Amino acid sequence: MFCNLRTTERRKIPNGNPFGTLGLMVRDIQTSFTQAIGRYRPSDGEQIKSSLPESTPLLSYFEMQEELLRVDHSSVKSNIHISVDRHGFSALKHFLFGPPKMHRNLHVNREKIFCIAASSFNNSDKLHTRALQTIYRCLTGSRFDCSRFGSHWEEIGFQGNDPSTDLRGVGLLGLVNLIYLLRDPKCHMIAKDIYKLSLHPTQNFPFCVMGINMTRITLQSLREDCLNKECNKREDVLNVVNDFYAGIYLHMYQLWKSKGKTISDSGFVIKHLETEAKKNPHHILKNLEDYIHSKKSTASTVNLDNMDPGGDNFLSVCDTEAGQY
Repeated sequence: MFCNLRTTERRKIPNGNPFGTLGLMVRDIQTSFTQAIGRYRPSDGEQIKSSLPESTPLLSYFEMQEELLRVDHSSVKSNIHISVDRHGFSALKHFLFGPPKMHRNLHVNREKIFCIAASSFNNSDKLHTRALQTIYRCLTGSRFDCSRFGSHWEEIGFQGNDPSTDLRGVGLLGLVNLIYLLRDPKCHMIAKDIYKLSLHPTQNFPFCVMGINMTRITLQSLREDCLNKECNKREDVLNVVNDFYAGIYLHMYQLWKSKGKTISDSGFVIKHLETEAKKNPHHILKNLEDYIHSKKSTASTVNLDNMDPGGDNFLSVCDTEAGQY
């Protein structure tokens, strides 16, 4: 009943081929194909494309800062406006009662910042595209890059399929500020709090677009000399600009959350922030310092002092538990 394959007599087929002429043709094709594969060698520069998604290294703020400060911005220098033109009584009032003049040794750094703000996003520049990918991955927790264009950018608070169009008016400085907020150790918890609120069922707002508005307010404050005193005190411009950006975004977050603001109030909130930035820049920075200090003293899972600003510690700020804002 059960056959022993070793002892069963095989049926004899002519020429020893069980499939006749067709079998011979198949065998010949297989042999030729095997020989061709064995002789194949990839030509120079030819690569086998992987089907796996790309995962470029996350961009640290320090890397982006150094790269942009090394760039020659002579092509945009004629387009920048470093100060506000004042005439007559307005000029006299600003001279007598306005903020101090910025130290001369800081003028070059201030000019660099306005040049960065005047520089447009370039799709062929790897630094620019890495900045976008870093922002996306920090806010979504993804370990892989996303498409350069698509509706997924709206999910993290840009207005459309191409986030570069939202940078008009602030240029690359908009990306610099966002990278600073997301990747600098002391600002990590601030970014996390703000992003969580931006996802609130009723108090939601577009995180990245709102951040670009904070960059615009920061630029205007620098242009109107509101940050001169702090820049002179620190002997630095870029770090003051970044801290002020984080501070004004923090102030927006606190106002938005405590007053129950919604997207319909955004125009009024931004107007208030513009006024507050000009009148009380010291308060904005002091509030930031106090908030960071309070977060350091209460943080149990995040050690802000020992984190590597270029590592994956800051991979995601999106780990929001449902219902917690």
